[in-house]
Amino acid sequence: MTGQFSADRRQDRPEGGVTGHPAGPAGGARPGVARLAGMRITVPAGGVGAARFLRGLKSAAPDAEITVIGNTGDDIILFGLHVSPDLDTVMYTLGGGIDEEQGWGRDGDTYTVLAELAAYGAGPDWFGLGDRDIATHLHRTSMLGAGLPLSAATRVLCERWQPGVRLLPMSDDRVETQVILAGQDGRTVHFQEWWVRLHAEVPAAGFVFAGAEDAAPAPGALEAIGQADVVLFPPSNPVVSVGTILAVPGIAEAIRAKTVVGVSPIIGGAPVRGMADKCLAAIGVEASAAGVAAHYGPALLDGWLVDERDKAAVDAPELAGVAVRAVPLYMTDLPATAAIARAALDLAAELAA
Repeated sequence: MTGQFSADRRQDRPEGGVTGHPAGPAGGARPGVARLAGMRITVPAGGVGAARFLRGLKSAAPDAEITVIGNTGDDIILFGLHVSPDLDTVMYTLGGGIDEEQGWGRDGDTYTVLAELAAYGAGPDWFGLGDRDIATHLHRTSMLGAGLPLSAATRVLCERWQPGVRLLPMSDDRVETQVILAGQDGRTVHFQEWWVRLHAEVPAAGFVFAGAEDAAPAPGALEAIGQADVVLFPPSNPVVSVGTILAVPGIAEAIRAKTVVGVSPIIGGAPVRGMADKCLAAIGVEASAAGVAAHYGPALLDGWLVDERDKAAVDAPELAGVAVRAVPLYMTDLPATAAIARAALDLAAELAA
C-alpha cells in the first residue's frame, strides 16, 4: 500500500469514536503537496458541486491518484440517446469543456438539433441537449449498442477529455432514480423529470433506486475503494447523488472500512445550489450541515467539514463519533476550492494518525 493514510481505520478507532473539536486545523500547519504524492483518493460523486470540488482536489493534490465513482441513477434515454449527466459533468469540468456559468453541458454550445426536433413535434422539450453535447451522447450510445459496458464507454470518452482522474460509473447495470410524488397514490417519475421539468415543485414522498439491489459495482470500483488512503464525500446531494451510489450492493460496506471525510453541501440551512433541501425533506432529514452528517452517520463518516456559519455543528451531540471542523466552504474560485480539499485531507490525516 502506497500513500499517506492507513487503508483500514476501523480496527484502530478508539472506543466510542471521535468527538467534535474546535474549528480549525489541528496543529496549525497544513501538509504540503509533497506529502500527498502517491496518495490514493476515491470520491463518490454526482452533480456540479462534486465536479467543482474535484477540480480543487486536483489542484490541492496534483500527484495523487484520484478515482471518481460517478452517480448514474440520473442517466436517462432521450431521443434514443443514453445521457449520463453526472459522468459528463465531471468529464467536462475537469477536461476544460464545461459551461462554467450553468455548471453543466458544453461551453459555447448551440441548440440547432433540439430546435429541429421541436419543429417535428418530437419530445421531450424540457431537457436541454446542446449540439456539442449530443456528439458525446451519440458516441456513448453507439458504443453501448456495440456491446461495450458503460465503464468501457466512459473510458473511451475520457481519452479525449483527459480529466486527470480515473472516472468510473457506479455500475454497468441500469439503475434509475425514481421520485415518489406526494399525494399521487405512489406515482413515480424519473428523477430528471422531477428535477428538470417539474423543478422539484411537486413535493416528493421518497425515492426509489430501481435496479440497485440487483446491480453490481462497476469493474474497478470496489478495488478503488479498498486501495484508497482516504474516501472523500464531496458537497453532493446526499440523497440522490451519494445516496444512489451507496445503494449499489457492496459499495457502502467497502467505504465503511475506510477513513471517510465529507464536505457539507448545506451552508446556513440551505444548499449552495440545487434542491438538496427538498430531497432531504422527502426522507425526513433536516436540511442542515449537522442533519446531513447525522444522515450519513458515524458508521460511515469519520470527519465532516462544515462552513464557519455552521460552527455550532462542531459540538452537536447528534454528531458524537464524527470529527467536525468549521472552515470556509464557498467554492468561489479555484484557490478557495483547493483550500477546502486540503482541509478535508488534513482532517483525514489527523484521523489516521
